[in-house]
Amino acid sequence: MKHFFIRIATFFKTVQSKIAFYPTLIAITGFFLALGMIIIEQNGISRKIIEIFPLLMVEDGDTALNVLSTCIAGLISMMVFSFSMVMLLLSQASSNFSPRLLPGLISNKRHQIILGFFLATIIYNIFTLFSVDSSEEKYTLPGFSILLGVFLTIICLSAFIFFIHNISQSIQINNIMDGIYAHAINRLNEIIDAEKKDSEMLVSHFPDTSKWPSYTSPKSGYFQNISIKNITDICRKNDLRLYITSPKGLFVLKNNYILKANKELDDKMVNRIFSNINFARGEYIRDNYTLAFKQITEITVKAMSPGINDPGTAINAIDYLTELFALRMKKNDTGVLTSNGEIYIKIAIIQFEELLYNVMASLRTYCKHDPIVVQKLIWMLKYLQEQPSVDETYAAAIKKELKVLIDDMDFDSKKDERMLRKLAEMENGS
Repeated sequence: MKHFFIRIATFFKTVQSKIAFYPTLIAITGFFLALGMIIIEQNGISRKIIEIFPLLMVEDGDTALNVLSTCIAGLISMMVFSFSMVMLLLSQASSNFSPRLLPGLISNKRHQIILGFFLATIIYNIFTLFSVDSSEEKYTLPGFSILLGVFLTIICLSAFIFFIHNISQSIQINNIMDGIYAHAINRLNEIIDAEKKDSEMLVSHFPDTSKWPSYTSPKSGYFQNISIKNITDICRKNDLRLYITSPKGLFVLKNNYILKANKELDDKMVNRIFSNINFARGEYIRDNYTLAFKQITEITVKAMSPGINDPGTAINAIDYLTELFALRMKKNDTGVLTSNGEIYIKIAIIQFEELLYNVMASLRTYCKHDPIVVQKLIWMLKYLQEQPSVDETYAAAIKKELKVLIDDMDFDSKKDERMLRKLAEMENGS
């Protein structure tokens, strides 16, 4: 039963990032609200209210139909415009910055909730409209339901104004990078805090996996997440040690070997293990912090492309990368996962040296002709050399990338090259 609930929680975490998730839930709420109001109206709630506050009630059936029809038509127009704004936002972000930003923008809860509230109010007003008869007297009209529909429409108008403001802010590149940075920082801090709690366990030696039998993935997709508790329970009961050979965030092909175990497993056991590993068609920073490095790097590369030519955005993006790398240096490269102080699982991770190389390789390709951006990269690498790290090899990797950057510079002006080489030497204390 515990496995079932964990799988349900994992499924919920996956689908809640879909753009239709919250709108669907809120729309269903609007439908049930309309049914509930019909039941309440049958108990004479409007008749009681009209005796106390007659000015709040609609006294004519035709007026009630016109009011609800106007609310429905206006809300549909606003919802269509809102969806158009969302599509424009996604299209502009994809063309100007990076297509990888789309999952994060689509999963914006505020946009989903506002669109869902529009849809719920439309559904509520439609079903309330069905219960109105133009020939009814004022004492038999569902006046309270009509009043609630008008009130919900007014709230939608206020939400629409907030929606326009929020979406205009969302398209700004600084806000986009702030969001990426915040998600990555939160995820990294969670991992680092967990490593601090299990620091003694993490340094223990995990068995050599080179001769372990391997097993293939049953399906394709981005390796998104695993249920550590479930797999740990399986390992504990069957005396297993597992090694997942693919890092999180990488695309896994079907029938590709990604799992090793310390002993032979039958098909049933392999299926149980893979049922607790999530493969998705999208990538999310909350599950894989390395995606933040990719996204900010792609923003930098896009900004330095000839079609956009925005070195200011590239410099800002390098500042975010600097802070992320400084925090990443506090995380070790063991890849060992712990649960309640026990080690049964090891997962391959993107090493710091590999992560730094992937970022710098892209930046060197597109930025080596701009002396100002290269200067910013030199400052970033020298700053990272001075930061505390959990592994001495991190400093060696940074020094190597700095040397490659200096050797790879390609400026039209020899003066720029001399100045930056001198800057690097001065920073080195020579």
